[in-house]
This record gives sequence, C-alpha cells and structure tokens, in this order.
Amino acid sequence: MYENNTNGGAQVPANWFVDIVKLGVAGAYSDGETNPLAWQADAVCAQTDPEAFFPEKGGSTRDAKRICAGCDVKAQCLDYAIKNDERFGIWGGLSERERRKLKKRA
Repeated sequence: MYENNTNGGAQVPANWFVDIVKLGVAGAYSDGETNPLAWQADAVCAQTDPEAFFPEKGGSTRDAKRICAGCDVKAQCLDYAIKNDERFGIWGGLSERERRKLKKRA
C-alpha cells in the first residue's frame, strides 16, 4: 500500500500520517481486543529507564512507584503482572511481594 508522491514519483507508505490529535492521549491507539498487550504503548515506563523498575535486591523502588502513580494504564499493568505471575520488578506500582500479598487477599 503505497501512494505516489509529487516529488518525482517517490513512494511513501499509505499509512505514514500520524493524527496529532491522538498523540499523547492514553488509549488512543490501544486495541485491547486484538492485542491484549496494547496497553503497554501507553505506559509511562516505556519512556523511562527500565532499570528503575527492576532494582537489585534491597534496592529502592521509590522512583518506579512514583512513575507508576501517574500512569494511565497502571491497573492494566498490575492485572497483567498478577495474571502472568510476574516475579520480578515493579508492575502497576507494586513490588513482587506486594503483588503476592494482594493475590492472597483476593
């Protein structure tokens, strides 16, 4: 699917255009029905240093949790981590120990 361009017939993909109205709008490009991990595109952590979310044993989780606190897909992230038994890292603002406690209470 390519369109002809006016500059000498160069070919550009037909879907090259990005709707600027949707940029920065959480969920604007998510399609949870066909892609269950689409929420990750809207995750704030995807734009930050991943090492903050996987601290060494005994390391601080404060920075990661602060980032998660302002994330629009925090609930989807936590749900994913619990359903997939993620054993490492901060997911949905909770550590592995906190997720385990939450799962036991449920």
